[in-house]
Amino acid sequence: MTSVDEITGVGAGPADWLHIARELADDLATDAVQREQAGKPPLDEVTRLRESGLLTLLIPAEHGGGGADWRTGYAVVRTIAAADGAIGYLLGSHYFLSRTARFFADPAHAARIEREFAAGQWYWGGGIALQESPLILTPKANGYLLDGYQRYGTGAGVADRLVVRAVRRGTGESLIVLVDPAYAGFVSGDGGDTFGQRLAAGGGVEFDSVPVAAENVLGSLSPDEEVLSPSACLAAPTARLVCAQFCLGVAEGLLAEVREHGRLLKARRQPSSPLPWPGGPPQDPYVVTVYGELMVAAHAASALADRAVAALTQGLARGEDLDDEECAEIAVLASAAEAAASQAAQEITTRALDVIGADAASSRHGFDRFWRDVRTHLLREPTARRLHEVGDYFLNGAHPSFTVPC
Repeated sequence: MTSVDEITGVGAGPADWLHIARELADDLATDAVQREQAGKPPLDEVTRLRESGLLTLLIPAEHGGGGADWRTGYAVVRTIAAADGAIGYLLGSHYFLSRTARFFADPAHAARIEREFAAGQWYWGGGIALQESPLILTPKANGYLLDGYQRYGTGAGVADRLVVRAVRRGTGESLIVLVDPAYAGFVSGDGGDTFGQRLAAGGGVEFDSVPVAAENVLGSLSPDEEVLSPSACLAAPTARLVCAQFCLGVAEGLLAEVREHGRLLKARRQPSSPLPWPGGPPQDPYVVTVYGELMVAAHAASALADRAVAALTQGLARGEDLDDEECAEIAVLASAAEAAASQAAQEITTRALDVIGADAASSRHGFDRFWRDVRTHLLREPTARRLHEVGDYFLNGAHPSFTVPC
C-alpha cells in the first residue's frame, strides 16, 4: 500500500490523501465480509491506518502531521466507510477525539499534545457525549484520579489514548480528560456482542483510580453556550458531520456492491448465441426505478453534507470572530445534514436489499453488514433529535443544545 512519503517525499495534498484512502479502502474491501463475521478486535486494521499515515492526517505539518483540513478528513472517512463501515466509524471518531484539544484547550497546550500524538502515532478512542453518566475526577498531589464507568467508548479496546468526560469532585465542573489506558485501573469491556459495527472495538470502560496528569485535563465541557468559546461551540457540528460522512459512506458502499452483484447476475443469465436481447435480458423496471430513487436520496444527502462542511470550514477559519448566531446556524446545518444522511442510509440499506431479494440473505455476500452498521449507529444517535433541533430553530430561533455524538 502506498505511503505518504512514497507519493510526495515530504507530505501530501488532498488528492494524495484521497489516493491513499482509496488504496486502503480497496485493501479493506477484499476481506471485509470475513473480518466482520469473525468480529476480532481491529488491531490489524488500526495498524493499517497507522502505516498509511491517515491517523495524523489533521495534525498540522509543523507538528508532524499531514496538515490536511476537515474537508479532506471527511472525504477520507467516507471513503473508508464505504469499504468497511466499522473501520470508517473508528477513523471518524478518532479524528474528532484527537482534535478535542484544538476545540477546548489553549493553543500552546493543544500544540504540545499534537506533537506527542504525531510522534507516538496514537489511535484515539473514548467519547464525551453528555448523555453518558460522567466519570469522577478527584484532585490529588500533582494531578487527579479518575473513577467511574462509561457505558460506551468507541475504539476503547484498541486505543492508545482515550478522551472522556469527567466531573471534578467538589466543584461539579464538567471537564474533558485525556487518559492513557496503559495505567492500572483501566478496564475495557467487551463491545463485540453488538449486531453491527462489530469491528469498532467499542464497549463499556471502567476506571478505578486511574492517574491523570494535570496537563491532561483539556478544558471545560460546560453545555452553557455563554461559557463555551465560539471555537468550542463548533466541536458539536464537527462531530455531527463525522456521523453524516459515515452514513453516506456506508450507503454508497452498499449501492456499489449491489450494482456489481446485479451486473454479475445479468452476465450469467445472458443466453448463448443467438442473443434474443441486445445487451442481455431486460431489467425489471421496478428494480431500475428503485435504484433511481435511492441514488436521488444519496445525492441529495451528499449535497446537503457538502454545504454543511463548507459552512463549518468557513466557521473554523474565522475562529473567535464567530458570534453565537453564526455558530447556531452552522450547528443547525450540520444537524440537518446528519439527519438527511441518516435517513438516506437507512432507506438505502433497507430497500437495496429488498430489490436483490432472497440472494441478499446469503452470508457469503455480507450485504447485511451495511444495514447492521447503520442501524446500530441510529440506535445510539436517533434522527428524531436532529430533526427537533432543525425544527425548533426554524420555528422558534432556538439554538441547538451543545451535544456531541456517542
